Amino acid sequence: MTNRITRLRAAGLVAIALVALNGARTRGDEGRWVGTWSAAPQRTEPANMPPAPGLADATLRQVVHVSLGGGRLRVRFSNAFGSKPLTILSAHVATHAGAAAIRADSRKTLSFGGRSSVTIPQGAPMVSDPVDFDLDPLSDLAVTVRVKDPTNAVTGHPGARCTSYLQAGDASADPDLPRAVRTPHWYYLCGVDVDAPSAAAVAVLGDSITDGRGSPTDGNGRWTDHLARRLHEGKATTLVGVLNQALGGNRLLHDGLGPNALARLDRDVLAQPAVRWLIVLEGINDLGTRSAKARDLIGAYEQIIERAHDRGIKTFGATILPCGGSFYSSPELEAARQEVNAWIRGSGRFDAVVDFDAAIRDPQNPSRLSTAADSGDHLHPGPEGYKLMAAAIDLELFGK
Repeated sequence: MTNRITRLRAAGLVAIALVALNGARTRGDEGRWVGTWSAAPQRTEPANMPPAPGLADATLRQVVHVSLGGGRLRVRFSNAFGSKPLTILSAHVATHAGAAAIRADSRKTLSFGGRSSVTIPQGAPMVSDPVDFDLDPLSDLAVTVRVKDPTNAVTGHPGARCTSYLQAGDASADPDLPRAVRTPHWYYLCGVDVDAPSAAAVAVLGDSITDGRGSPTDGNGRWTDHLARRLHEGKATTLVGVLNQALGGNRLLHDGLGPNALARLDRDVLAQPAVRWLIVLEGINDLGTRSAKARDLIGAYEQIIERAHDRGIKTFGATILPCGGSFYSSPELEAARQEVNAWIRGSGRFDAVVDFDAAIRDPQNPSRLSTAADSGDHLHPGPEGYKLMAAAIDLELFGK
């Protein structure tokens, strides 16, 4: 009897070990995910809703420019601002081949828990199953979806500055959409992740300056795009992804076209996979709308730093750009901006400082953008200004 009990115990230990090993294998098979592209979701305003034929009984093909490459990917969708559950009837990824065309031999079907269709609850995100896909760094990925019964409460990202394509009917498998209507917005799509064990990502919390206002449509000319290219070229930083989590008109403390930065920090930054660094460039809209004072912005930065540090994320403070001559311009705003920037530079609370103000201000008139950097509205940088911003970032911050 004693020998039999011993044998049973031994068998039980082996079984437990096998279960643990299988569990480890399962976890390993799940991969180590890093964000390669993202867009902060918000409720789509009436002026930015999809044009006819709309989203019902139509094919939507959207193009995104990734930072990292990899051999496996997954795609994130969002119904964060929907008024009811959203059903994705089908979703596919493919290498973009220009305009509405894809490279047909690269097309892969996305699944969700093994199913080709999924219903996203109201207010929720949804991550696809991993799919093998040869994704080159700094390349364009096309994501094609069909949805069922969309409502007027559409979750999207109006400041895409990238053309999406809508064609009536089910053309999701077609290599081109020749009859498609164009729109410069993204809908439902909010992230692409790659399986990259040695990589990490930097997320950027920002407003229209980070969203790329003043950069050309389909030009990938945001300062974050230029940063991604610099990182890829660096020997120590080639495995750093860039996640642009900006919203046009965003403020630190009050809602505008989208939720305020403190409200969206968890979803848009802290919940993103493998974020190791955060750059914060927010505050000009708070000062410009006179909805907050310098001390209020400093308090908001303190909160962001604390919450990011709790997740082990290093946080870099970006100085607020000058806006002299713009519709925001006033002596009171300039005084508050200088107070905030002095705190960013000198408080020591941020792990590092990214001094965009010094990089693109007019040396002769520091309350204004330099002529080379200005888009013409004296608030947003132009294409050259965004290049100068990216060039001002010390890549050693990410290589350590």
